[in-house]
Amino acid sequence: MNPFAWDAFAQGLGWTAVTALAVMLATFAIALVLGVHRVVDVAWGAAFAAVAVVSLAVSAGEGDGARRLLVTALTVVWGLRLAVHIARRGRGHGEDPRYEAMLGRAPGNRNLYALRMIYLLQGGLVWLVSLPVQAAQYAPRPLSALAWAGAALWLVGLFFEAVGDAQLARFKADPAHRGRIMDQGLWRLTRHPNYFGDFCVWWGLFLIAGDGGWRAAAVSVVSPLVMSALLIKGSGKRLLERHMAGRPGWDAYAARTSSFFPWPPRRPR
Repeated sequence: MNPFAWDAFAQGLGWTAVTALAVMLATFAIALVLGVHRVVDVAWGAAFAAVAVVSLAVSAGEGDGARRLLVTALTVVWGLRLAVHIARRGRGHGEDPRYEAMLGRAPGNRNLYALRMIYLLQGGLVWLVSLPVQAAQYAPRPLSALAWAGAALWLVGLFFEAVGDAQLARFKADPAHRGRIMDQGLWRLTRHPNYFGDFCVWWGLFLIAGDGGWRAAAVSVVSPLVMSALLIKGSGKRLLERHMAGRPGWDAYAARTSSFFPWPPRRPR
């Protein structure tokens, strides 16, 4: 069995960094034409898919073939589904309130500030968070039970993301629900089924990479840790709940519904 190919992995890191940067710069150019920066949210998932494909291509001849195909396919499916969903959700809407608030505080040119604080930052995060996908391409061990457990966890994550997004879209499409808090389906079990889904997806991909050997696990464990921090304490759950606070019915919903991990609703005291 060949050892973990450190030199090839280091070269691959350079190619994937260029890929993430290229996707974000292209998206920035599109945003300037459209006049809104919310298109970067579409590029987030698409950039992960691009990094996975490029990582597979530049690592040809390295690692276990089954693991390479598995981790690439799972990342591409997740990334493209997310990109398509966000593109459909944002169609016909103006600027995202988060970006509008951020750019309203820009010291100087708004677009250059957006390039630094949104596009380049997200490009760097794509590269960092995708480390399990990249490391898995060079892991020499054949797939074992741990990798399939990771794939199962990925599937749970995709289910929570896709079903939660679809349930929320149907809820919002009904005029009778205008002004109400979504508390049905998966949203009865967690206030953030889509963020919980992301959490499972990236821990699942990490398990697939780590199944290939301790070296792959060591270089990629930062990915699920960073993603978990972003989802729970960073720009995910925390910011969304700050935005929702004060809306009619939110306090009651938050009191009975798990904040992140799915759990049956609490009974009112």
